[in-house]
Amino acid sequence: MKMKKWGSAILGIISGVLNGLFGAGGGVAVVPMLEQMEIEPQKAHATSVAIILPLSAATAILYFMRGIQVDGSMLLWLIPSGIVGALIGAKLLKTIDQDLLRRIFGAVIIYSGIRHLLG
Repeated sequence: MKMKKWGSAILGIISGVLNGLFGAGGGVAVVPMLEQMEIEPQKAHATSVAIILPLSAATAILYFMRGIQVDGSMLLWLIPSGIVGALIGAKLLKTIDQDLLRRIFGAVIIYSGIRHLLG
């Protein structure tokens, strides 16, 4: 149990660093790392989502303190539509097979990685 606590603490640090560098990118590392800790995929996704708000809030405050501003006009569209998407995703999470979920997640990560590499 002690190892799991240390693993969680290290994962939190890694997630926080990635969040600070890439936005909410910490979740990208959290899901596979939680799965390596033998947490089922659906629970790993839910846990990842649960840490996004506090990590993102801390990162946003630090960005603001360093003079990095947000685009307020984008927030008016992104927040409501993101909530709708989150509701849809949460409902789908309950119904999607765990292996299919893992493949979809992997495909999204690969697509994103290739887009950034070529970008």
